[in-house]
Amino acid sequence: MTPEEVGQRLVTLLAPVEATATVSGGQAHSRATVDVPVHAWRAALLAARDDAELACDYFDWLSAVDELAEGFDVVTHLWSTTMRHGVLLRARVPRETPTVDSVVEVYPGASWHERETHEMFGVDFAGHDNLRPLLLPPEFEGHPLRKEFVLASRVAKPWPGAKEPGESEAGGGRRPIRPPGVPAPGQWGTTPTPAGAGGVGEGPRGGTPARPGRERPARPAPGTRAPHAPGAEHGEGGPA
Repeated sequence: MTPEEVGQRLVTLLAPVEATATVSGGQAHSRATVDVPVHAWRAALLAARDDAELACDYFDWLSAVDELAEGFDVVTHLWSTTMRHGVLLRARVPRETPTVDSVVEVYPGASWHERETHEMFGVDFAGHDNLRPLLLPPEFEGHPLRKEFVLASRVAKPWPGAKEPGESEAGGGRRPIRPPGVPAPGQWGTTPTPAGAGGVGEGPRGGTPARPGRERPARPAPGTRAPHAPGAEHGEGGPA
């Protein structure tokens, strides 16, 4: 089945639920993408698994995307090991109450993915009875993959991507870019500019000016010889 056929087949199976099928980019690696209402999330995965034409028997991954004021997109990718096609399913949950049904009973492998998505984005999976921390310590507060989460360590430490490979600390590098997760200086302290950034900074601390380059002697015109130092022909005028 082509990606278009896969998407249309799933939309037909979910009727009368209003689902929308599109095709992702990637040319030869494109996938059917089906957006479903949040209340039809579990039913959509069941249909993709149990339908003989889709036969998506392999759970690939599940995560979320922070769409700011529009909420969170819960995303999962399924694959058919017999039909050799896949489908990307999405459901948008509101930011105020980010809750969607758990699909662990449909695909047991989704358990750890739902735990990580809950931990990183704060999305609740109704029916999952073990949403305990998976990657972070229990005392950690907040959800690091939300776009409003401030990565404080990037404010306190120099960002390792401040210089491009080959740029020395003495060279006048390009203007530094504030790393992801660090707000503007007026919102969270100051962001010092690394050495070699030509003195261009965003915070009051500014940057470390680049070391001025030494003046090089002018090159002689083609066909002329450089003048000799006085006494050079007689071995005078200092060490060779």
